[in-house]
Amino acid sequence: MCRVPGQSGLMRECFKKRKKSLRIILLLSLTIYKKAEPSISHRTFEVIMRSALFTYDKKKVIQALRFHFISRREIKLMIIFVNVFAIASAAFYFFGYVTPVAFLLASGLWFILMISFWFVLPLTIYKKAATFKDSFVVRLEPHHMFLENAKGSRSWPWKSFSTFVESPHFFHLYFDSRSFFLIPKEAFQDNDTFEVRAFLKEHIIKK
Repeated sequence: MCRVPGQSGLMRECFKKRKKSLRIILLLSLTIYKKAEPSISHRTFEVIMRSALFTYDKKKVIQALRFHFISRREIKLMIIFVNVFAIASAAFYFFGYVTPVAFLLASGLWFILMISFWFVLPLTIYKKAATFKDSFVVRLEPHHMFLENAKGSRSWPWKSFSTFVESPHFFHLYFDSRSFFLIPKEAFQDNDTFEVRAFLKEHIIKK
């Protein structure tokens, strides 16, 4: 009880105590609010990226497959070796060190290799892979990638992918050095392409 009739000094003391207790309550409220504020402002939500329904363009897929073959280390070394061999054969033929038959054989080897990597292998893979003739929707989630179409859906955890590379029209998601999945960039809006690139860099760690 704070009312004491006839004693003004005690009344003033009572009001002081009330003001002091109110100040303490306000300070405690502000402290609790400040401590709680970061947890609200830094709350994270699971972001899901979803592509539009897409199909594969044959010319762009062929270009992406060429990119795949040319970027492989063993094929790079083979192309360099054959190019050096062809140039050396041409130089030896020019200076008269080799016969025309040897020069033609070296040139033929070069042409066969270029035609194989540039036309034969990409076309063969395109024709054999049923994936390139279907339509899909891709969902990128924090722990999995989902692939959906009218026939059903399938998912892979991000640890299933060993790396990813980027070509002009696709993101190449590699399971290993020989098997990969192509996600068309045009399946996402222009602004989303940057977010997809950053998302893949974060979730696919090179092995």
